[in-house]
This record gives sequence, C-alpha cells and structure tokens, in this order.
Amino acid sequence: MAIMQKEQKFSAIHNRKASHQYEVLDCFEAGIMLVGSEVKSIRAGHISLSESWVDISEKNELWLVGAHINEYSQANQFNHIPARRRKLLVHKHEIEKMQKAVEVKGLTIIPLKLYFKKRRAKLEIAICRGKNQRDKRQDLIKKDDAKKVAE
Repeated sequence: MAIMQKEQKFSAIHNRKASHQYEVLDCFEAGIMLVGSEVKSIRAGHISLSESWVDISEKNELWLVGAHINEYSQANQFNHIPARRRKLLVHKHEIEKMQKAVEVKGLTIIPLKLYFKKRRAKLEIAICRGKNQRDKRQDLIKKDDAKKVAE
C-alpha cells in the first residue's frame, strides 16, 4: 500500500516589471525571514514584488522593502503587517559584493523571483542597471522580430 503525499502546486512569483525596466548584471539566491501567516499567503499566491527593492542597512544586512504580502484570511488576530520590511539571509561576501556595486557603480538591487526550495522561501535578487527609453524600445523590437520569425 503506497502512501500518498500531499503535493502542493506552487509556481514561482515573478517580478515582470524588472525585466522591462532593468538590465540584470548579477543574480543571487537569498533566504527570507517570514511569519507563518506570510508563508500561507505566499503559497496562495497573494504577493506583489512589482514595486519592491532591496536595501542594505548600516549593519550590512539586506532588507526587502516594498513587497506587499496580503493578509491571510484565516490567521485572525495573529496576522502579519502586509507591507513591512523583511530581512534577507545572504552570505557576508555576497553582501559586500552588492554593497560595492551599489555605492561605486550606482546600481540597484531588485527582487526577480520568489519560490520555495525544500520548504524554505527563497528570493532571487539581482544587481541591476536601469534601462533608458531607447533600450526599452530596442528590446520590444527584438521581441517582435522573434515572434515574426517563429510564425
């Protein structure tokens, strides 16, 4: 008699604006500190990364700012604050690399994707350079050309 495991179908949450507005230079995987009701809400897909960014504090810690995780309806009084800052867990040498890029080169750190890996929430963050209007237009032209070739 085989034991049936409960299989949850969760796909990653992508930040679609990031690929249009920024040029990705380097990617990192970060853990994220969450409260129980936040995890349940994320598994239900109630999260928005579109207006979020990563901030480096004076203590060399990474914080996810601007991400909105809706309240979990069944958590009642133990619910979380939807737009709070969340601490990211990354190796110290990676933080130093990101800090140099932000301070010296004037780049920014943007979350690209949120997913679960072995029951742990992971956030893919990237060092990015903002695109100007001309770069955005060229990307759209390339996409249109690729569609025409595929047809």
